[in-house]
Amino acid sequence: MENLIKGVKKFNKEYNRHRDLFDNLGDAQAPHSLFIGCCDSRIVPSLLTSSNPGELFVIRNVANMVPYFQVKNEFLSTTSAIEYAVCNLHVENIIVCGHSNCGGCNAMYLNDEELNKTPHLKKWLELGNPVKEKVEAFLGNNLADKALITEQMNIVEQMKHLLTYPYILEKYNNNRINILGWYYDIKTGLVSSYNSKTNSFIPI
Repeated sequence: MENLIKGVKKFNKEYNRHRDLFDNLGDAQAPHSLFIGCCDSRIVPSLLTSSNPGELFVIRNVANMVPYFQVKNEFLSTTSAIEYAVCNLHVENIIVCGHSNCGGCNAMYLNDEELNKTPHLKKWLELGNPVKEKVEAFLGNNLADKALITEQMNIVEQMKHLLTYPYILEKYNNNRINILGWYYDIKTGLVSSYNSKTNSFIPI
């Protein structure tokens, strides 16, 4: 609790040093990119990209997942945020950023008995089923490679999910939006970007 209070006080001091920036942001935002990242506490999108307030529209959830496009009379948090970023804010880029040591990706391989304790998480992780099936088919029980490959394949899978959104597909086909897949290695700080031509992640 005390750390949070100290943090707010420190922010207030920093805020006053950037008064012009926040004055301009007070009435509107115009972010250039949508950043879809994991809600892991170690991932800080603005720090990772050296971005100022107002540059990134951020969506965070377990394992940086993107639900398939659907129209339903339900509360669809990630879907509605994507819609707002693309259709209202007209972002130029969408970044799907995964990372090393991802608990959400690891949870894909938990058994039903363990996952039944967290039913909402269990349902959410179904978005990674295509990844899980491919990894298990290729690697079996080779745990040494499973984490890294799952985390990176999951990024590519969620990029594909984005193209099920008609308004994203239309912009993408007309070169009006970029879709990027990034992998962040927490221990080294290295960020790699997915190259569709080589089907590999290349350090930025």
